[in-house]
Order: sequence, then structure tokens, then C-alpha cells
Amino acid sequence: MSDTGRKSSSASTSKEEMDLEKASHQPELSNVNEARALEDMNDNVPRDKFAKLWAIVLFLDKYGVEARGIERVLPDERTQTSPLAPFWMWLAANMTISTFAIGVLAQSIFFLGLKEAALTIIFFNLLCTLPVAYFSTWGPKLGLRQLTLSRFSFGYATAQLPIVLNCIACVGWSIVNSIVGAQTLRAVSTSHQIPTAAGIVVIAILTIVVSFMGYRVVHLYEQYSWIPVVVIFFIYLGQIARFAESDFGGSGSVEAGNVLSFGATVAGFALGWTSLAADYTVRMPEDMSSYKIFFWTYLGLNTPLILVEILGAAAMTTFAQKTTWEDAYNDNSVGGLLGAGLAGPMGGFGSFLLVLLAMSIVANNIPNMYSLALTFQNLHPYAQAIPRIVIVILGSVVYIVLAIVGASHFEEWLDTLLVILSYWLAIFSTILIEEHLIFRKGKWSNYVPDDFNNWRKLPLGVASFLALGCGVAGAVLGMAQVWYVGVIGRMIGDPEFGGDIGFELSFAFTAVTYPPLRYLEKRWWGY
Repeated sequence: MSDTGRKSSSASTSKEEMDLEKASHQPELSNVNEARALEDMNDNVPRDKFAKLWAIVLFLDKYGVEARGIERVLPDERTQTSPLAPFWMWLAANMTISTFAIGVLAQSIFFLGLKEAALTIIFFNLLCTLPVAYFSTWGPKLGLRQLTLSRFSFGYATAQLPIVLNCIACVGWSIVNSIVGAQTLRAVSTSHQIPTAAGIVVIAILTIVVSFMGYRVVHLYEQYSWIPVVVIFFIYLGQIARFAESDFGGSGSVEAGNVLSFGATVAGFALGWTSLAADYTVRMPEDMSSYKIFFWTYLGLNTPLILVEILGAAAMTTFAQKTTWEDAYNDNSVGGLLGAGLAGPMGGFGSFLLVLLAMSIVANNIPNMYSLALTFQNLHPYAQAIPRIVIVILGSVVYIVLAIVGASHFEEWLDTLLVILSYWLAIFSTILIEEHLIFRKGKWSNYVPDDFNNWRKLPLGVASFLALGCGVAGAVLGMAQVWYVGVIGRMIGDPEFGGDIGFELSFAFTAVTYPPLRYLEKRWWGY
């Protein structure tokens, strides 16, 4: 045998031995008894520091509570075989009154007529759900959660920025969702109204139950929870259709600015799922068709986003003929508007439908709380050592308190949250997509998924940090908020209010700067 042959054979044998040794230290996690396998893993996560908490997890694991956090799901453990799973997931998560509330903002904040509002909703949703559907195809390929995957683009240290921002986003969304749900419960009765705080707590408890149980129960709940909500929205459409007005709101530069600003709001809601997408496909088989996952995710997102947001925009055009509905909206915001079309004309049955509609918020909050725990675990090995179920409970307590405090500032909080989300998620999506397509050539073989916790085998993070900074600069130049209007944003429409193109500029600035910076980093660092 030649020297080359002996070297090749030796290297192959050495690699096989290393793989066997690694496998011996990484026990396989099956669908049951995950907690015990996690405790036995040799992955430098100090679970023994939280031994008492893991004892609880070990007990709950027997009853189907998911113990796994951000640990990789191995190929032979991915048993969710239906390509329709992401369709049901995102259909239910967006078939809620939170989505309806986005459409309401078209008139209440941006003074748009129904036609331009509908066109804006359609365009920005079809555009901004593309990265969500694309990232959903990543989960089955690597078996890692979305923010864990970001380490292969941002590096271990710089990934802390999107991780912290996503924690804030998950809590922020849970806050505004709970507020609109509580407002809807208050609108059930004009004489015996449930306190806003009580409504928030009820929604939170229902959310905790499902997100506490984990991945399989989350998918099971979302598969069916949308059905009564669709029926109720159709009934509501029948009640308001004859009073809605479908004219254009206006034209000119001011209208253009308002369209762009509302578009940024719609984009923030649609892009909001990009940082969670792969969390809900990690148990799908590695050989599942990416085209199927992409298609069903994209359809599951856009069906409710487009239809329910347009319904919300249409409801706001009924005030000319139904002044009492305007009064109801002024008293209880989105909940009052929904109650006016259901409880008002339909009495007790309408009130019952309104209660069910308020509970639709649970389907929207579940992904936020489930993914909050997974996101938080990415902060540090000590954070990963805290059981997922504990983080779900603590996160819920935090957003309950903040939602009660901020209940009177719903629309301002919602609009600000949505637009800021559109800025950073445009940056986040751009960096992940360019890293995958340009530097890893779109090939999953160019990833070593087991290295997600090894900073030495990840990008240094300087390129992503500088590109992120450039993206932020673009957002600042293009933003148009009540508290600040950027230099470029001020050039669109009314100079006092401007037109928000922050998320477009943040995308453009990041897309241009990341490739050359990453090229230099990769040459110097090697990863």
C-alpha cells in the first residue's frame, strides 16, 4: 500500500473512532425519557447546578412534558412526518384578533382607505413571509432551533444581540396580544365588565398550559384551534359588510408616506416569525421536501395574515354609518370594535362568540412563550441548564405584569414594537440568508451542527456585528416614528411625519456590507 493510501486509511479509522467516542458521550434522546438522557449528556452544560429543577422535569417527562431545550434533534428522532404541520401551525397562530388589530391600524394611525390598505397588506405580507417560509426548511436539515442556527452566521458572541432582541420581542408580543385579548373580554358585557388584569391572567394561564407541555402539544393545539375562529370571523364579516366603505383614502406624497409607514407595520408582524421559524420544524424528517415545507408554511402564513388584516381594515370604515361602533371602539379599542359587530346585534350568542374570539390570542401567544424559553437558553450554558418549563413560567409572569401596567397604551406600544421588529428582523434575515447562500454555497454539508456550542468552530462575529451596525444606520436614516423621523424618512410625504422606509434601508445596508466583511473575516479566522 502507498503512503498516501496508508494516510487515508489511518485518517478514516481515526475519524470513525472519534465519532464512536463522541456518540458514547452523547446519549440518544428518544421521544420519552428525554430528561434522563439530557442529564447524562457530556456537553459542558451545568445541569447539575439546577438538580432540584431537573428532578421535577424528570417526573413530568413521564407524562409527556417536553424536556428538551436547544439540544440538537438527531435525524432518527425527527418523527413529525406530515408536511402540513407548518401550515396548521401558522394558520392558527395568525388566525387571531392580533392579526385583526394590524388591519385596524391602517385607518386609526395611518388614515388609509380600504383599497390602499388592502393592497399594502397583500404586497408586504407576500414579500415579508418569504424568509419565514425559507427558515422553516432549515429545521429538518440541521435539527437546531432558529436562534441556535444564527450562531453559524453571527458567531457565538455577536449572536447574543439577536438573542436578547428576540427575548424582548417574545415578551413584547405576549404583552400586546394579552392586552387586545383582555379588551375583547371586557367588550363582552357593558354592565359587568371583567377587569383588564383578570382577562390578561386568564389568557396567560391558558398559554402556559400548552407551551409548558412542549413541541408536540403546541402543534396539536394549533392544528385545531383555528377552526372556531374562522367561523366567527366569517360571521363578523357578514355583520359588517353592508356598512363598510371601499374608497381610496387619498393620493399624493402624504398618502405615499402613510402607505410606506403602514407597510413597515405589516412587515414587522410578518417578519416577526423569522426568528422562531425553525423552532417548529426541528422534528420533521431530514429528507422531507424543502419545497413542501416552504409552500405549506408560506400558505399557512399568508392565508390568515392577508384575510384577517383586511377584515380589520374594513371594520374601521364602518363608522360613517355606525357611529355607535365608533363609540365602542373608542371605549374598548379593538375589543370594542369586535364586540360592536357581534355582541351588539346578536345578543348573548354574539357575546359567546366574542369570548371564543378573545381566546384566539392563546394560539398567537403560545409560539412566543415556547420560543422565549428556547431563545433564552442560547444566552449561555448556564441558561441552557435551566429547564425549558421554568423559563416558560418565569417569562409568563414577566409579561403578565407588564401587560397589566401597559394596558392603556395598546396602540402606541403595538405600532412601535412592530416597526422596530421590522428593522432588526430585516437585518437578521439578510445575514442568515447571505451566509447560507454565499459562504456555505447553500449546502447543508457545509455545516457541522454539533459545533453550535463551540465558539472556536463558529464565525468570529466581527463581520456580522459591523453589518448589523450598518443595518441599524439604515434603519435610523429611514425610520418615521412619533419620537423620531430619519433624514431620508423625512423626505417622503409630510416632513413632520415622513414615510417609514427603515426596514427597506436596513435590509439594503446589511445586504451590501455583509459579504465583503464576511469574506475578510473568513480568510483570517477560518470559519
